[in-house]
Amino acid sequence: MTTHDAARAALRATGTGWVKAHRSAGQNGCVEINLRVSGHAGIRDSKLGDASPVIVLTRTGMDALLGAIADGHFDGPAS
Repeated sequence: MTTHDAARAALRATGTGWVKAHRSAGQNGCVEINLRVSGHAGIRDSKLGDASPVIVLTRTGMDALLGAIADGHFDGPAS
């Protein structure tokens, strides 16, 4: 079992620690993150909850993803 597999199993086993962005209050099309497994971050679909597949990133990978999002690397073309 790889480190990512072990982290995924630990994240799936815990029903706690999943958080949704405050800006998504009342909306159902969001992702949740969980930082409870040391050195890793889990991402899942909030609509599916515990049934959702879990994407696992290292904390460094999560920081890089959030930085790219903040820098607009995933913004679509201007309308």
